[in-house]
Order: sequence, then structure tokens, then C-alpha cells
Amino acid sequence: MKVTKAQVQENRARIVEMASVLFRERGYDGVGVAELMAAAGLTHGGFYKHFKSKADLMAEAAAEGFSQSAANTAELNVAAFVNQYVSRQHRDAPGAGCTMAALCGDAARQPESIKAVFAAGIQRQLATLESDDAAVGEDAKREARAITIDTIAHAVGAIILSRACPDDSPLADEILEVCRERILSQFEQKP
Repeated sequence: MKVTKAQVQENRARIVEMASVLFRERGYDGVGVAELMAAAGLTHGGFYKHFKSKADLMAEAAAEGFSQSAANTAELNVAAFVNQYVSRQHRDAPGAGCTMAALCGDAARQPESIKAVFAAGIQRQLATLESDDAAVGEDAKREARAITIDTIAHAVGAIILSRACPDDSPLADEILEVCRERILSQFEQKP
């Protein structure tokens, strides 16, 4: 039975979506091609009809994860972003959460093509949270960008540290609480 172009595109999208979730849950080395294809409801043999390599899928899945994150945070102000991001709900759902918190450590050991996807995704997330006030001078724009970078780095670090603790550890929750409060306090001090 011949597969239509539309079905091929649908299958590819399903593979990318499933890979995005599984890679965030288990890391790049924690998911094999056969397992991934089975989770997408397809046979292992069909993988190379869609992708040249697992690395190509990793890059595309990361881009998909970054797109989801940007869409989920596009309408949030910084305080709402921090409260949503630095939370137990986000911490406990890596497959549905942020690609940065789930995979930056893995991405650092990957080829440049994957690092480039991460750089673009991080840049996109920064742009999503940055104020676009044309009336602000260059010095103020640089300071605002520095604060946005600090906020994202602090939030990602909080999730990573909390996930490294046992689920029922009081320290896991303490890390989230302290970091959330510290991040938000820098915005409360602004005039």
C-alpha cells in the first residue's frame, strides 16, 4: 500500500513530537531509534526514510521543543513566567517542560548542529521575555537583556538542581522556592 505525501508528513511530525517528549524525559542517550519509532506507532525500518541520522532528529526535536516553550510563554509577563517555570509542576514533568532545563547538559556534548539549534532556541526565549520598548536607550536595553539572561539562567538552574534531588526531598522544593523568590525580588526592586 502506497503512503501518500500527506501521510509521510504526518508520520514525520509524529516522530518529531514523540522524540521531543522522550528526549526531554530521558535525555538523548536514554532513547533508542527502535523505541522511539515504536512509541510513534511506526516500524524501526522507516526511520531512515525520514531522517539521515539520530542527530538530525535530535536537532529537529529540540527545535520543536523550543517552539512549544516559546508558544507557551509568549503571553506571559516575567513574573508569570517565573512562577510557572520555577514550579514543582514544571519540575515533575520534564517531557512536557522546557527543552533548556531538560537537555542543555546533553546538548553541550553534541555536534555543532545541535548546539546551533539550542543557541537559536535560547535566543528565541530571550526575545520572548525581553521588553521591546523602542523609547529605551541602548544602555537600558543592554541592562534589560542582562536581566533577562540572568532570569532564564537562574530559572533553568533551579529546575536542574531540583530535578537532581530525590522527588520527596525537602531540598528539591526549597531550591524552587528560594530561586523563585530571589528571581522575583529583582523585579520588585525596580522603580
